[in-house]
Amino acid sequence: MTHSVEKIGGTSMSQYQHVLENIWMRPRSVNGAETSLYRRIFVVSAYGGITNGLLEHKKTGEAGVYALFAEMDDGRSWQSRLQDVLNAMLAVNMGMFGTEGLNNDMVRKRADQFISSRMADVRDCLEHLEAVCSFGHFQLDDHLHRVREMLSAMGEAHSAYNSVLLLRQHDINARFIDLTNWRSDTQMSFSDHILKAFQGVDLDKEMPIVTGYTQCREGLMRTYDRGYSEMTFSKIATMTDACEAVIHKEYHFSTADPLLVGADNVKPIGMTNYDVADQLANLGMEAIHPRAAAGLRKKNIRLIVRNTFEPDHQGTEIRRDYCSSTPKVEIIAGTRNVWALEVFDQDMVGDATHGQKMADLVFESGVRVLTKDFNANTVTFYLKGNKRRINWLMDRLQQVYADADIRVEKLAMVSAIGSDMKVPGLLQSAAGALSDAGVNIHSVHQAMRQVDMMFLVSDADYATAVKALHSRLVEQADIWQQQQTA
Repeated sequence: MTHSVEKIGGTSMSQYQHVLENIWMRPRSVNGAETSLYRRIFVVSAYGGITNGLLEHKKTGEAGVYALFAEMDDGRSWQSRLQDVLNAMLAVNMGMFGTEGLNNDMVRKRADQFISSRMADVRDCLEHLEAVCSFGHFQLDDHLHRVREMLSAMGEAHSAYNSVLLLRQHDINARFIDLTNWRSDTQMSFSDHILKAFQGVDLDKEMPIVTGYTQCREGLMRTYDRGYSEMTFSKIATMTDACEAVIHKEYHFSTADPLLVGADNVKPIGMTNYDVADQLANLGMEAIHPRAAAGLRKKNIRLIVRNTFEPDHQGTEIRRDYCSSTPKVEIIAGTRNVWALEVFDQDMVGDATHGQKMADLVFESGVRVLTKDFNANTVTFYLKGNKRRINWLMDRLQQVYADADIRVEKLAMVSAIGSDMKVPGLLQSAAGALSDAGVNIHSVHQAMRQVDMMFLVSDADYATAVKALHSRLVEQADIWQQQQTA
């Protein structure tokens, strides 16, 4: 079928008037078909900040409802946090449907009743679970992943339901597809849930608005955590045989972060491949979750990343088979707060199995490995995670490797990424750019495939390193290549 599946991010969803005008009410041709408002399936994220309130802040780690409930504090602070989130949701409803928005009190009351009822159910469920787990036979840890799933569902249910109400007031035949499985006594697999939800949907006449969260037997949160909406998006695209997948974001897919290097210095990227998307995901700067990308890649579904606020821009197309016509650096990206955990152990020399337990403990700690390096007697892991998990890992490693010297240092990682970076002298030029900017390089990583080049630098040098590499490898790329061949 000639249709697209499109995901709208949380920051964009908060700017619902722009989404309405630039996306939903803007007819579009899908794969050369006749221009129409329909033949598009929309997967929506929660409004900006709502999921942070329900779970925990994605960047700062500030406790949300889930984190507070997991602590089982006698003060029951999770209850007031839950009310805070509900108040924020009702404020969104007032903005959309109140006097400053649609100015339709009846629609606002419907929106308020929907989310208030669901949040009341959540409160009742958590209170009952709290009571049950006060008995020694029941342990809260056995249920926390289900609590996290339930709370996650609230944000997307809220935004999807509101979107349908809004679209219907503008004479668009929107259809609410609720994948949260709310108050259902059956539990299906991920695939079966998607298939059942789309039975009877007429894409020529209906615009499905789908919750980004899907409740299923596999448990999306356990595997993908906050990437669950992209997994839903990808699964719908592959299960319905979409010809293209579109992600609407609040910014262009660009050569670097415009906030770091300046909006006038970055360039939107017209086309790249899934390999580049994977490298960005490894840094936590996801165009799309790598597991979600894998499904699209296997089905050869092209992915387009578009700027919500510039609807006339063609966006960035990510394809399976793309490779830049000339080798070059396409993106400078990176991440701060990288923990370099170094284990020096003389007993490692000549023992191929010595590090197996080490790798198991890193996995068990729950931190994310960006990369690692090793020589005869030293292994260094470059990790992303909170300090508590890092400390736990260091303690466990010291218990197992009693004679090892273990130390940790906070660094930043900056990467040059491209679909083909086989440029002679590229490493020399990159290192020179950092050196000229006064940045000391702690470690360098480059694989033989030459799609990325990682530099570990001091955390304080992160912004300087990004700007230096972007200036030399992107902004001055043509000049530098001419200098190399002169």
